[in-house]
Amino acid sequence: MFMAIRELRHAKTRYILISLIMVLIAWLVLFVTGLAQGLSSDNASSIQTMNADYLVLQLNSEQRLTRSTLEHHTLEEVKQQTANAEATPLGVQMSTVTSDYNDKRIDVTFFAINPQSMLAPQVVEGHMINDSSSLEAVVDRSLKEKGLKLGDVIHDQASGQAFTIIGFTKGQSFSHTPVVHINFADWKSIHQNRSVKEDELAFNAIAVKGTKEIADGIKTQVSGVEVISKSQSLQGIPGYKEEQGSLLMMVAFLFIIAAFVLAVFFYVMTIQKMSQFGVLKAIGAKTSYLARGLISQVLMLSIISLAIGIGLTYGVSLLLPESMPFELNAGVITICTILFLFVSLLGSLLSLYRVAKVDAIEAIGRAA
Repeated sequence: MFMAIRELRHAKTRYILISLIMVLIAWLVLFVTGLAQGLSSDNASSIQTMNADYLVLQLNSEQRLTRSTLEHHTLEEVKQQTANAEATPLGVQMSTVTSDYNDKRIDVTFFAINPQSMLAPQVVEGHMINDSSSLEAVVDRSLKEKGLKLGDVIHDQASGQAFTIIGFTKGQSFSHTPVVHINFADWKSIHQNRSVKEDELAFNAIAVKGTKEIADGIKTQVSGVEVISKSQSLQGIPGYKEEQGSLLMMVAFLFIIAAFVLAVFFYVMTIQKMSQFGVLKAIGAKTSYLARGLISQVLMLSIISLAIGIGLTYGVSLLLPESMPFELNAGVITICTILFLFVSLLGSLLSLYRVAKVDAIEAIGRAA
């Protein structure tokens, strides 16, 4: 450790340049990861934050909520299998709305829920709808950026129905569109051609909060349905899998590139110091001692670079516009930190091998 610190002080310029490269790599990795997480949240936060464990969909719907259609009798069958759990219907309808505020068209997704159920989102402004609400909606607060406010009226272009905004939620989006929560009475009003009686109204899914045993029971006892977890339902959101796959591949390649870059830098520096390593070995220094010094250097540079990279990432995120999805929580930072340290140590393996194989007499002779 002390040898590593003394060497860092002795060759400050060289190590500052290496640290700068490591900072840029760490910054880029964290920034792309934050964008990936932000896009994931913007695409599916309504499902990610849903207080449910499983979703029951129509069989062969390919795990897509918008392709599933369930009838009221299916809900009754599912409830029979979930006596010790909660099951509630969910209606999903992607649409376009306009407002009295302006004529700009806004893509949204209607979520029909039971306002007293586990699917009711947290309201951050205004108040929640109830079963007796008539043509009232709680919308994601991203619509505030489009000029909407409490009391404004939005018009569904498909059905012609007008809904008054009585509350705003946070982090409720589906397929990159803000979610508009309504009750099932209003769900009927935008699907008047589908059924006559409200208790026969079709919906898209049944949210279930319970154990895997309950989910397996629904699979075997209720015909014509499939039961998927929330994570599986995310893969069914249009474009989610492809978008996240591309971004995760970018992050993976950044880590691979980081390993190669760091390996080259540390190896070149190790080659330049072969004579010093030879002298140290000649006077009795063990290979393990030299290896600890090299690893200490790598860890110190990596930790300092990561700290600066994290600070830069959060600093830049404060400058990003609200419309740009960016999310970086402590859990993601921890994972990235561990991976970056692992990649840094991996990149030093070639240098460690070279140090272990150095011949003291040959190195001293080359220095002479």
